[in-house]
Amino acid sequence: MFSYLSPEELVPQDHPLRAVRQMSDQALKDLTRRFAGLYSGLGRRSVPPEKLLRALLLQVLYSIRSERLLVEQLRYNFLFRWFVGLSMEEEVWDASVFSKNRERLLAGDIAQAFFDAVGWQARQGDLLSDEHFTVDGTLLEAWASKKSYQKKDEPPEQGSGSRGGLLLRDTHESKSDPDAQMYRKSRGGEFKLCHMAHVLMENRHGLAVAGRVTTPLPQSEWEAALEMVREVRGGRGATLGADKAYDEAGFIAQLREMKITPHIAQYEGRRSNIDGRTTRHPGYGISLSKRKSIEQIFGWLKNTGLLRKLHHRGRALVQWTFTLALSAYNLVRMRTLAVAAA
Repeated sequence: MFSYLSPEELVPQDHPLRAVRQMSDQALKDLTRRFAGLYSGLGRRSVPPEKLLRALLLQVLYSIRSERLLVEQLRYNFLFRWFVGLSMEEEVWDASVFSKNRERLLAGDIAQAFFDAVGWQARQGDLLSDEHFTVDGTLLEAWASKKSYQKKDEPPEQGSGSRGGLLLRDTHESKSDPDAQMYRKSRGGEFKLCHMAHVLMENRHGLAVAGRVTTPLPQSEWEAALEMVREVRGGRGATLGADKAYDEAGFIAQLREMKITPHIAQYEGRRSNIDGRTTRHPGYGISLSKRKSIEQIFGWLKNTGLLRKLHHRGRALVQWTFTLALSAYNLVRMRTLAVAAA
């Protein structure tokens, strides 16, 4: 059978994916040298990394549950074939080959490089704020059951509790995903095996500028926030909005040492570490109103990006998946901003 039409001709000119494809192609172009070092010239021909990454973006954008279902749709969905860069007659890869080649992208830290390349485009388009940010964290339910959370064969003699006391996380671990921990974020919440994800958002247009996945601990939110702010600002002054969980004396003191003004919601159940010197300025109220926008990022990641219940195990792979999903969110958000400005 011969085809006289290409996927390019079948996709409408005003389809939302066209703008996303254009931005992702520019980001992939910036990663050409990095891609070249991932694959050996020996052995069987590998899946082109550009096509592999576009396919993984589709999986996030269209909430496809598994890579096997993604490969299946690539066989008959003309829109997907066009976005990935496959011709009408080109053979689609086997699901196992697809997964194996994804591991090479993980080894090359391609997700972070792609996220940075997309962020550079946003900066070139004057979409990012350099002075005003918001941070928050959320829980990602691990791909492991509570039954897998069992006592360690060799628990440590000294734990992470007060005065070296042994806590449950010191004596138990998940046999399915050792990096996951039993945790609940609120006092009335349910304990779940999970990872903790953190996002640093700029306040101008609500784009993510940094993301981390850590062990779910109370201090993890503060440590991740400091690390991301230090990476993005590099010692330059800025403001940082956050909810009352970040109203902690040590964290606020470190922010001030970094020349970061803490626009953090005041804790009502005890004496707050944020006083009138901060709250009297109009910018404080603006930061608190902008802070709610970060929930849109988490909502999109969990519902569209399917990160509410993870489909991967291990901190490294969860971090890779989370970073790629953040890139997909930024691409969608940038496309929306471009349409609104037109």
